[in-house]
Amino acid sequence: MNFLAHLWLAERAKLPLAGALLGDYFRGALPADLPPALAASVQQHRRVDATTDRHPRVVAARTQFPQGARRYAGILLDILYDHALALDWPHYSEETLPDFTVRAAHAVAAEPLWFERAGGTAPPADRFAQLLQSYVTAAGIERAVQRTAQRLRTPQGLLTAMEGWEARMPEIREGLPDLLADLSA
Repeated sequence: MNFLAHLWLAERAKLPLAGALLGDYFRGALPADLPPALAASVQQHRRVDATTDRHPRVVAARTQFPQGARRYAGILLDILYDHALALDWPHYSEETLPDFTVRAAHAVAAEPLWFERAGGTAPPADRFAQLLQSYVTAAGIERAVQRTAQRLRTPQGLLTAMEGWEARMPEIREGLPDLLADLSA
């Protein structure tokens, strides 16, 4: 799961939305002075990542990638599941996607201290809301994959795994309700 799904899951669990992102920033033990609710949100992020990686639907989807691309399949699938969530948002929330993304982005941006303590910076609210909203378009997904690939040692692997991604979307969209139900449980 990528940003949008982590935020949606944190919202459903009534946990701080910033923790849904901080799970990607903090490594190892969490700071002792991290507020308990924020720590619980980071822990949820970690559990969601671990559960997603082992989920039968995700494992089966990874095996459909060519041998050299499987190493990057998990990264790509996380982004594609966010695309599916954005496309089918009205099935998962009464709040509109733009309203949710703006509210979530402001909640995340309101915790700059913890992003700094984790070695990063909180994303600017307006840009982050735009990023989340872009997940509904093919162009937005392609930009997200390009940005992610730039952070990798060998970006071409992810770009190669991305080839033909749109053909994978029907199966991903079909499996999203089961995956989200399992992650929510």
